[in-house]
Amino acid sequence: MSLRGFHLVFISFATLLCLGLSVWCFGFAPRGSGWGVTAMGVVMAVASVLLPYYGFRFYKKAKNLIL
Repeated sequence: MSLRGFHLVFISFATLLCLGLSVWCFGFAPRGSGWGVTAMGVVMAVASVLLPYYGFRFYKKAKNLIL
């Protein structure tokens, strides 16, 4: 697997991890966990939106590279 392919797979797994952690923070975290869990959920939700955008931009830029 090339470095480019590994990077795309890593971004995909990171997106799924962020999405899963965000769902856990908002849906399954114990009650009374505090504002830290909510803040982490918000950060992970934002990251789960921005990571695919970054992956798409990386893919467009990297497909023109000759390695």
